[in-house]
Order: sequence, then structure tokens, then C-alpha cells
Amino acid sequence: RLLQGDYTVDQRTLLSVTCSEGGHIMFPHALNEVAVLKQGLSSMITVETCLNGEFLHAYEADGLIVATATGSTAYNMSVGGPLMTPLTPALLLSPIASHSLNVRPLVVPDNSLIDLHVRSRNGGYMVSVDGRSQVFTDQVTLHIEKANYTVKIVQIGENNFIHSLKMKLNWGR
Repeated sequence: RLLQGDYTVDQRTLLSVTCSEGGHIMFPHALNEVAVLKQGLSSMITVETCLNGEFLHAYEADGLIVATATGSTAYNMSVGGPLMTPLTPALLLSPIASHSLNVRPLVVPDNSLIDLHVRSRNGGYMVSVDGRSQVFTDQVTLHIEKANYTVKIVQIGENNFIHSLKMKLNWGR
């Protein structure tokens, strides 16, 4: 099928993650999501979130997911976040087990700059970048933005997002 030209190429957004002084991120790029999580059995964390330099919200939750459109069907979906077609130029902020009933997932443009400062009772938190985790102290602030390059995904034949959704979620059955 490749030799016959029976394919398409999608360009998917990546997230780039950097840390403030005192932290070093081992895996600085994510295709699906960056999740900020409480550590072990500790109580909830507070994730003070700024969007484009403006304070947005202090999420009191078990964590916060920042996902790409591609990642909308990954961890984001499991916490009740919205689904997006993979080429949608947007990012998602989805709280994990929020301790407030009025907090909902938020869709923002993919050129948004997101800064996260985490407070926790035990002084630390975990960051998972596409499932690869590391621990930080709450002195370290994270900066998340769209990477300056994309990942190219080859789609063979008629395999597309809508078809996959219908099959995996049993829509229309």
C-alpha cells in the first residue's frame, strides 16, 4: 500500500516541557500528555495554573493533565476529558479527581503557554510525560507549550480517526 501511494501523513502536535531552576525533565516531549500527579498515598495537590502569563485557577485535585488533541483519547479520556480529532489545533487541561464540583476540563489554543506551580503537603509531586514518570519538589515550576516541530504519522488506507472511534467506543451499534 505504501508503494501504491495508499496512505496519508498526519502531522501531530507535541508538547515541550521545561522546568524552573532546580529541576531537570528527563523526557521533555509528549505526543499524548503531561500529567502532574500527587505522590503515592499523599492527599490532594494544588496546581496553580497560569495561561499565557495570566493566573487561571488553582486546581485542588489528585492531579492535572495537559493533553494534545492526539492525547485526548488517552489518559485525558479516562478522567472524563473531551475528545478531539487529532488535527485540532488545541490543548486540553483536565483535572484528575477534582475536589471542587465547579471545575471542568478546558480546551485552549495550541499556541498557549502553560505554567504550573504545584503545592503538596509532602513537598513533592510526580510528573508523567507520556507515561514516563519522575518526582519533583514543589519548588520546581513546569512550563508547557507546543513543541516547535511535529511528529508525522502515516495512515494506511481508510484507517482514520472517526472509524477508530466508532469501532473502539462501539458507536452506532
